[in-house]
Amino acid sequence: MVKKTKVSQLHSKFFENLVVDLLVKMGYGGTKRDAARVIGKSGDGGIDGIIKEDRLGLDVIYIQAKKWEGTVSRPEIQKFVGALEGQKAKKGVFITTSNFSKEAKEYISQINSKVILIDGEQLVDFMIENDIGVSKEMVYEIKKIDIDYFTEE
Repeated sequence: MVKKTKVSQLHSKFFENLVVDLLVKMGYGGTKRDAARVIGKSGDGGIDGIIKEDRLGLDVIYIQAKKWEGTVSRPEIQKFVGALEGQKAKKGVFITTSNFSKEAKEYISQINSKVILIDGEQLVDFMIENDIGVSKEMVYEIKKIDIDYFTEE
């Protein structure tokens, strides 16, 4: 898929920003300026970003954004869960350009923390749905008569 290839070629810092932009566009936390921050850097403790779960900031979600060539395996997810524990966090999103192993998926179903795994295909779908990295070229609107509107009671 061309889009997935393009995302995989991005610089890591740009990719981390893309992930935060996407989550904000999906409705988490309000605006990027108020609700989210990218913190990914060397020594970040396994956390690339933080976003408020809602506009009030009642809870936060920690983000791991990985540009990856091979399958993301259970040990990588365990590292992220350990980073969540280090922050006393209960919610996280792990997003990759690749995919997740069966063992990684099974592991998250067995832990107390709520961790969502988003693979490269899902990432692209979310980007298209939320108009991140895409632009509308042409839109067609087809109208029909609303019979209910004309019904007298």
